[in-house]
Amino acid sequence: MKEIDYTSLRPTDWLPTSVKEMKARGWDYVDVVLFSGDAYVDHPSFGAAVIGRVLEAAGFRVAIVPQPNWQDDLRDFRKFGCPRLFFGISAGAMDSMVNHYTANRRRRSDDAYTPGARHGARPDYPTIVYSRILRRLYPDAAIVAGGIEASLRRLSHYDYWADKLKPSILLESGADMLLYGMGEHNTVELARRLAAGEKISDITDLPQSVVKLPASVMPAESDERNIILNSWQQCVADKRLQSANFKHIEQQSNSLDGGATIWQRYGDEVVKVLPMLPAMTTGEIDAAFDLPFTRLPHPRYKGKTIPAYEMIRHSVNLHRGCFGGCAFCTISAHQGKFIASRSPESILREARQVTRMPDFKGYISDLGGPSANMYQMGGRDKSICARCKKPSCLHPVVCPNLNTDHRPLLDIYHKVDALPGVKKSFIGSGVRYDLSMHRCGDKKIDDASRRYNEELITSHVSGRLKVAPEHTEDDVLNIMRKPSFELFHQFKSIFDNVNRKHGLRQQLIPYFISSHPGCHEIDMAELAVKTKSLDFRLEQVQDFTPTPMTVASEIYYSGVHPYTGEKVFTAVRPEEKLAQRKYFFWYDRTYRIDIERSLHRLHRPDLIRALFKK
Repeated sequence: MKEIDYTSLRPTDWLPTSVKEMKARGWDYVDVVLFSGDAYVDHPSFGAAVIGRVLEAAGFRVAIVPQPNWQDDLRDFRKFGCPRLFFGISAGAMDSMVNHYTANRRRRSDDAYTPGARHGARPDYPTIVYSRILRRLYPDAAIVAGGIEASLRRLSHYDYWADKLKPSILLESGADMLLYGMGEHNTVELARRLAAGEKISDITDLPQSVVKLPASVMPAESDERNIILNSWQQCVADKRLQSANFKHIEQQSNSLDGGATIWQRYGDEVVKVLPMLPAMTTGEIDAAFDLPFTRLPHPRYKGKTIPAYEMIRHSVNLHRGCFGGCAFCTISAHQGKFIASRSPESILREARQVTRMPDFKGYISDLGGPSANMYQMGGRDKSICARCKKPSCLHPVVCPNLNTDHRPLLDIYHKVDALPGVKKSFIGSGVRYDLSMHRCGDKKIDDASRRYNEELITSHVSGRLKVAPEHTEDDVLNIMRKPSFELFHQFKSIFDNVNRKHGLRQQLIPYFISSHPGCHEIDMAELAVKTKSLDFRLEQVQDFTPTPMTVASEIYYSGVHPYTGEKVFTAVRPEEKLAQRKYFFWYDRTYRIDIERSLHRLHRPDLIRALFKK
């Protein structure tokens, strides 16, 4: 990768990361100091940069301390002193434990959000480690946790890496407040209220925040505006009660109006979760993305490569949120179910910025979002959405109230591709083919969906289109909240026909998961046979990893489904997981004897013949 040219920029074009840089701005103090487990990349895909820029735009002085050393004399935590308003803490763009460990709980050897991919630049659970250090150094300072690690651990949660139920991370960390979800609005509002003289201990009504209070203030029972969860002590004693809590948490996260206030008791204290803010309007999300990002790593990393940045440096994010509701995914719990879409003008402004980058060769790497093809989609009748508590607009069937019109997205593709200097734009984000293949009965919308699939395949694929059927068996897919594998067959047929029609030789690369709740060993054997029949030798596969605040993780921990209370089998023991995973690699001779032995045990010689017949 070509080295970044910093010559046209000044150090003050980034938020300060040192006292020297702070003084270069003429400051002798800062209002907010943000600590991040990631390197500082001044790009709208990196949370600390976004929050820093939003606070800056609101008139506050902000400094960033990226990847502070927590093992020395703690000079990184001391260098700016105590800020006027608060310390903000984020573990980074990923949960630190997902970042650090594989599905087998083995330590990873690299970190994509660190210069040179060096591992060890952040501790496990930075939210907790950083908060506790700051509390020791500055006992009276306001400390606010945020980012995805804190957001998804805002209430009691199963921690796969510790293999136990943990309390709200707000209590473990010792922070004063937790801001969950996308933090632009609530962070700025908090800063304004603190600047106006309020104490953080008195701010207990801020939307999309989590605070701890004396248990005596908790309502006696649930009502329209308050949901009383099973207490921490009850959940520790009975896993089913933890599972029952999750249904309420997910439903409130997916409420159009933000839902009710959630309360959970921890002995003499209670954690209060204020309702989620509505999805950002187009004007609001434009304002965040249009801030003066340099789109570059801080000059302190000159000559070093940050892999996560290399992946997105020439990409443009179109929207936030996802209404897919996949059982193993955390997007809706953090970003919400309702889509916040940027205006075409804002998207094109950023795309032009990308074309002006010195290393740009004409290729936009991704015009996408959490799910690539949900741009400007949502419920037609918002009053129906306001009454709906379903976690997915696509499962078990596509909601008849859902607008599935792909024309605004196609218009974006065409406008970006028409920009001077753009040779081609790719769609690197995951595409929901069940959405693009849905037929609603409106001829114009259905024609646009057909056109979307064809244009996607002919014009926006770099030789390999990645999609995520996740499994082949209906019982497993139903728990995953994914469509039948028959739909993947249909999409593959479209893909193959379009390639033949246009003389292309592109590959379709499917993603699959083993050991997901509801998946038995025989289901994986069936998966192996069905994918073999389609001439796939699978590459993009993974073992299910339980992460906080997903339906699948709650099932893994409790053994029951939060919505039905029914028992669900899950492969938990390492030998059970390995017994499932091996079927991905049936074509590898080293697995053949073991697979044959297993299928004899399962009384399925027919599958042996299907996999290994000449």
